[in-house]
Amino acid sequence: MSHRDGRRVGMGMKPPSPGIADPDSRRLLRRNRALATGLLLLMATLFLGTTLVPAPGFWWQLLHATAEAAVVGALADWFAVTALFRHPLGLPIPHTAIVPRSKDRIGEGLGAFVERNFLDPDLVAARLRAAEPSRRLLVWLRAPGVAAMLADRITAALPALARSAGDDELRQWLGTALGDRLRGVAVAPLLGRVLEAVLQSGQHQGVVERLVAAALDYVERNEGRFQMLVGERTSWWVPRAVDRRVAQAVSSGLRELLADLLDPASLPRIRLEMAVEELARDLREDPDTRARVEAAKLGVLDHPEIQAWLGTLWDSLRDAALRDATDPEGRIRAGVTAALRASTRALAEDPALRRRLDHAVEAAALRLVVPWRRAIGRFIADVVRGWDARTVTERLEEAVGSDLQYVRISGTCVAALVGAALFLVTWALG
Repeated sequence: MSHRDGRRVGMGMKPPSPGIADPDSRRLLRRNRALATGLLLLMATLFLGTTLVPAPGFWWQLLHATAEAAVVGALADWFAVTALFRHPLGLPIPHTAIVPRSKDRIGEGLGAFVERNFLDPDLVAARLRAAEPSRRLLVWLRAPGVAAMLADRITAALPALARSAGDDELRQWLGTALGDRLRGVAVAPLLGRVLEAVLQSGQHQGVVERLVAAALDYVERNEGRFQMLVGERTSWWVPRAVDRRVAQAVSSGLRELLADLLDPASLPRIRLEMAVEELARDLREDPDTRARVEAAKLGVLDHPEIQAWLGTLWDSLRDAALRDATDPEGRIRAGVTAALRASTRALAEDPALRRRLDHAVEAAALRLVVPWRRAIGRFIADVVRGWDARTVTERLEEAVGSDLQYVRISGTCVAALVGAALFLVTWALG
């Protein structure tokens, strides 16, 4: 039943009637009913014949007694079977038409039966354990083409999900979430460990040399600018020759210092290395340094431009995902496929993972069953209560009526045998 139908039932509206019965069941019911009724008519004909045309003799009397008992048994069973579903001969006999009159009680009993016998937590847990969901999942994932099919469907669903999501809400959520996350991260110790790792690996040497070389190139290309800056900062009466010599001395000193920094064995280079090592140690251990770094981090995060940039990350992520999702060779599709295959290998190779998955499925099922089992039973009772009594009766009769006709047939035969046996006993005693 759909969610909409369930909502209608919950609102007190009439639920849909049960579906159309199987044509084979209806055909079988008609055949068995005709057979049982034909047997009743046969026994009634024999009884009337042996009554209206009496004849002496043992066998004639035996046939009469057998037919008489068979008619009584057939009528009794016909009455019992018919009384389940309707009034026999249309007469309002008490305690007949049991199914239509007891439809609501049948629904309550069905709901209670399902609640107690199908939704029992111990039974559900046992069935799930026996089913081994992880093994079934593993077999399915190992089937050829399943991983690629799942990856295609997941990737195809991403654009629709991205378009259906509210951009403004997601921008605000992503900006807030990232900002809060970054605020909670201690940046100083992390920077200290990164610097320490770089120093220990020696990878900083190339970085230092590149930076120094770039600084040297800048000084050489901007020597005229140094002279202009010196001239702007001295008095008007200082000769230009003096300004030029001062600027040359400054740039020469800078070049010498930078040249010393290029030499790993020079004192300035060693002092630079020591300063970086001390900075890494302070970032990890010094409270004042860590506090200053954290304050600077918070200042950056609170800057309006940074806040705006964090908010626009969703647009970038969404557009990149949409472009990649349309590419048959895209990274998202390849990543999903690789993740599914890795999950399949993990399930195959790790029995503990399969046990955890089985336990998780069992726990999830019990979390659904335990709080909702009574509501499910009540829902079944409400649905049956809202069905049309005539339709319910017809469907139940079509479902079990053919078997009940066998009761009529066997009842007729058993009654005939009992009648014959009683006649034989009476005859033998007489």
